[in-house]
Amino acid sequence: MHRLKLLFIIVFAPLVLAACAGSASQPPSETTSPPNASSAQSITPEPIVSTATDAKLGTFLTDAKGMTLYLYTKDAPNLSNCYDQCAQNWPPLIVTSGDPVAPADLVGTLGTTMRKDGSTQVTYNGMPLYYWVSDSKPGDTTGQGVGDVWFVVPPATPSAESGGSGSR
Repeated sequence: MHRLKLLFIIVFAPLVLAACAGSASQPPSETTSPPNASSAQSITPEPIVSTATDAKLGTFLTDAKGMTLYLYTKDAPNLSNCYDQCAQNWPPLIVTSGDPVAPADLVGTLGTTMRKDGSTQVTYNGMPLYYWVSDSKPGDTTGQGVGDVWFVVPPATPSAESGGSGSR
């Protein structure tokens, strides 16, 4: 009987633990898109920021699901100026814990900034990132040029990359 218990622990306990870890739910996000948190079973976190390419716009930043990310020209480095109705139309890219993650080949620096509501917004080279409420599927770029202040975010070129390694 003792050997049977030991066999059960050795064979089945890791499977039960892995199944439980994989089913853990993530806290709700304040964005219109679901958070792109990594799985508890992953060795490498899933990128929260990635890229896509458009024939007219070239390469630009997206979230891990391909939803376009935008910058607001009225923001300052590490300071969002988009709140209230603005944030309803342009939901910020929020992380609920940890540092934002980018693919290894993304030039530039991902970071975060604290919003006045206490949430943590993802930044790229210091500029806060947002979604556009009217983009309905991955690859949509309907927010490009809105009000002449909202634009897709092209990845930095190596010469334009802000100093320091920052978080990725």
